[in-house]
Amino acid sequence: MEVVDVTDLLRDDYDVVVVGGGAAGLSGAVTLARSRRSVLVIDAGSPRNAPAEGVHALLAREGIPPAELLERGRAEVRGYGGQVVPGEVGAVAREEDGFAVTLTDGRAVRARRLLVATGAVDELPDVPGLRERWGRDVLHCPYCHGWEVRDQAIGVLATGPMSAHQAKLFRQLSADVVFFSHTTAPTGEQTEELTARGVRIVHGEVAALEIADDRLVGVRLSDGTVVEREALAVASRIAVRADFLAGLGLRPADHPTGIGQYLPADATGRTDVPGVWAAGNVADPAAQVGAAAAAGTMAGAQINADLVAEETRRAVAALRDPFSAEAEARLCEQVMGDRRHGL
Repeated sequence: MEVVDVTDLLRDDYDVVVVGGGAAGLSGAVTLARSRRSVLVIDAGSPRNAPAEGVHALLAREGIPPAELLERGRAEVRGYGGQVVPGEVGAVAREEDGFAVTLTDGRAVRARRLLVATGAVDELPDVPGLRERWGRDVLHCPYCHGWEVRDQAIGVLATGPMSAHQAKLFRQLSADVVFFSHTTAPTGEQTEELTARGVRIVHGEVAALEIADDRLVGVRLSDGTVVEREALAVASRIAVRADFLAGLGLRPADHPTGIGQYLPADATGRTDVPGVWAAGNVADPAAQVGAAAAAGTMAGAQINADLVAEETRRAVAALRDPFSAEAEARLCEQVMGDRRHGL
């Protein structure tokens, strides 16, 4: 007999559906639940930072394992009456006063507002061994992982125009930095800057990584030359998880920095589609965990304020027209309370 967890049973309607259960989505959900909003978080369970051993540069939670941070976040959402369920959203459609949200397993709910916090995916160069070492000794962010590889022999694999900048940042952490031009040779100005900072430039395409005893020991070029390295920085291309929004006419755009995609939104997380907010890496691919969480909190507060404004407009309309449907519903609420549901 199938056992169904009652916490996974979905209601028909929610004030807000949050798509994505990372730092941004959970922070937004906590903010909304604390404002006594009905909130559903739908989490596909594939956080961007899953390969990392710990979360860094997060005040008072330095080094906490990513899975533990998310588990604590889910518990906090549930502690305030919110709901967190595993699943993946397949499509979202506009309805008269909100959205119809359909999961890939066929379940469906309605939401008055939508918070998109689906994060991003790091697309890496096709170099053998790169993906397997990602988040360990193949890194991308000097602020997320730089301290852990300080004073080591660090390589930077050029993948685009931001790679020279990345090399200068890692040079702050180690005196031994090699810039592998790979398929993106540095400009004359970049060559001068890197040389001035003591960063050695190695030309030629990278063929593979050299691994020994489950650790990176070198970078092998296509001509067979091996350059000894203990860590390798790679600027990935960012792809966002937003295909399910196509029915709303909301699609990713190319990020101005050239690092990949993002979902355009203003400083509060509001997108161009009324009723839809975005927070975290889906809107800001460079955001660390702390920044993503802060963006989720901001979006949650803005969504609650938007709902309050809508409810106030309806209350004023009902006050002005005592025979309206809104007035009747309000009177029924005051007189009957829960008894209107037959309880």
